[in-house]
Amino acid sequence: MLPIHKQIALSDITVRREQLRKNNQTLIFTNGCFDLLHVGHVYALEKAKKEGHILWVGVNSDASVRALKGNARPIYPQEARLYLLNALQCVDGLILFDGTDCARELELVQPDVYVKSGHYALETLNPNERRMLEKCNASIRFIPPLPNWSTTKTLERIRELFEKEP
Repeated sequence: MLPIHKQIALSDITVRREQLRKNNQTLIFTNGCFDLLHVGHVYALEKAKKEGHILWVGVNSDASVRALKGNARPIYPQEARLYLLNALQCVDGLILFDGTDCARELELVQPDVYVKSGHYALETLNPNERRMLEKCNASIRFIPPLPNWSTTKTLERIRELFEKEP
């Protein structure tokens, strides 16, 4: 069992969120699979943190990643993905979720700012998540992605390397 001290239980979200409000701290939220943590992820998380005081990250569970990406994924199990994100200084809290969207978690978190990679646009956000963000009046921001850094591109590079080997 890996130590993941930044993980927040669903039952604790509301109390922790209220404490942040009392302290006048801006809560930023982002979410993703973080299936194979890479430079693009860390870059986006560090940029997201600059949008406020506290950064909470929603992480898709293994079942959720399989539902979104297929049975060959995730590359790393959820415990490993949480552990890697837990080690990042810019991340203040981690919320594991099972759905293919995190609308339920967004309703609890009620972020001040929601951040996604620039691979997305307002029109391509999950409609359930977008409705919840609008309901809680969250500001939605997009971080321009680092070119050539995505999990898909990383996996393609790995495949190419193995195909070239004798």
